[in-house]
Amino acid sequence: MTALTQPAPPPATSSLAMIRTLGVVATVCGVLLVLTYQNTLEAIEANKRIALQRAVFKVIPGAATMQAYYVSPTGVVEANGAPPPGGLKFFAARDAAGQLKAVAAEAGAMGYADMVRVLYAYDPDRQVINGFGVVAHRETPGIGDKIITDRGFLDNFRALDARLNDAGTALVNAIKGVKHGARQHAWEIDAISGATVTSRAVAKGINDSAGKLLPLLRPHIEKLKEAP
Repeated sequence: MTALTQPAPPPATSSLAMIRTLGVVATVCGVLLVLTYQNTLEAIEANKRIALQRAVFKVIPGAATMQAYYVSPTGVVEANGAPPPGGLKFFAARDAAGQLKAVAAEAGAMGYADMVRVLYAYDPDRQVINGFGVVAHRETPGIGDKIITDRGFLDNFRALDARLNDAGTALVNAIKGVKHGARQHAWEIDAISGATVTSRAVAKGINDSAGKLLPLLRPHIEKLKEAP
């Protein structure tokens, strides 16, 4: 009876060779990633600046220029580096003659699905929020995303009351969202029917941001009105 023979095992692959190959591949990929990042970073940052400028100009009609600043308990400085301790970022928008039109700032709060990030404009002379735009959201299409297009909701921001108390330390009235059709006061935001959670997230974000920013900003408004 003929004995069965086992097939010869394949030549053993050198573990060292595999490690060397993987090391080379990883190094090449790493170098390519770094080069790609370095070569595209400037363009990415430029696109971000352009998008931000357009957003600010949209919420502040008539603005021709904008400058980013940090305001903190120690004063106002241009936003050219790291923020000072306790510093909050805002944007001063000016018309073609260099006159201050308004200031803008970002705000955010948790909505129905994720964070809702918005940009709002503040008129320091009238002490009202009179501009609004959505920066980013992941709310339900056709429902929560109506904060971008719903005319009635956007009308909330024609002159939303953001007055400070006499001491300038806090808002006189907290900005809050109310059920659709229940708005009675100038500091209330009339929610979109069916999107109350998203609407109230907008209100909370603006209230939290304005409540911190405006008291710090108030002592420096006259300085900001001076042409740079």
